[in-house]
Amino acid sequence: MSTRLHVVRAGSGAPIVFLHGMGTSAATWQRGMELLGDRFTVLAPDLLGHGASPIPDEPDEYTRDRTLVDLDDIIADLDARPVLVGHSLGGYLALAYAATRPEAVRGVVVLNTGPGYRDDAKREEWNARSRRNAHRFGVPEQVTTMNLQEDSVVMDRLADMATPTLVLAGGDDRPEYAGAGQYLERKMPDARLVVVEGGGHSMHEDSHAAEVADLIADFAAHLPG
Repeated sequence: MSTRLHVVRAGSGAPIVFLHGMGTSAATWQRGMELLGDRFTVLAPDLLGHGASPIPDEPDEYTRDRTLVDLDDIIADLDARPVLVGHSLGGYLALAYAATRPEAVRGVVVLNTGPGYRDDAKREEWNARSRRNAHRFGVPEQVTTMNLQEDSVVMDRLADMATPTLVLAGGDDRPEYAGAGQYLERKMPDARLVVVEGGGHSMHEDSHAAEVADLIADFAAHLPG
C-alpha cells in the first residue's frame, strides 16, 4: 500500500475505511472492525501524527487538505469505491472527502460530528478553542493543526452532496451533535439521521459497538454499486 500512514487492514468483501478522531488512533475502531470483518474489507489508518504513523514537525503537514491527500493514497489501492466511516474529526474529514471528491466513495457514515461553520467568526471561535485545548489532545502540538478549519467547503457544498450519508448521533452525547445531524439530514439530498439511545461520544467503542456496527453494515449493504 503506497501510503505514508500506518494502516490496519482485515476481512474481505466491499471496502470500508474508518477514520478516527483527534488524539486517538485506528485502535478506536478495533471492535467495529472485528464485528464487520466477516462481511467487508475493513481498513483503519492512523492519521498523521497519531498511533504508528509518522510525526513530522511541520504544522503544514497536518492541514485538512493534506490529510485528504493521504486518504487518496489509501483509496487508490482499493479494488472498489469504499464507504468512509468517521468519528468526530474523522467524520468531518469523511464529509470533506465526499464534498471534494464526490465520485470517490459509495457512501459516508459519520458519528458525532458536524459539517463545520460557514460564519467566519464562528469558525475562528472553533479554531481559537482548539488552539487553547491543544495540550489536552495527547498528541504533539503541531498535530492539532488537523483540527483547525480554514474554510466552509463542506457547508457550502452540502446541498449538492448526493453521496448517501448515514449520520449517527449519541443520545447521551452533547446535543450539538444531534443538532448537526438534523442539519445534515435537512440540507443533504440523501442523508439520514439515527440517534443511538444512550450512546456517548465514543459509542463505537463501548456497549453500543454492536448496534453501531449493525447500522453501518445495513447502510453499506443497501448502497448501489
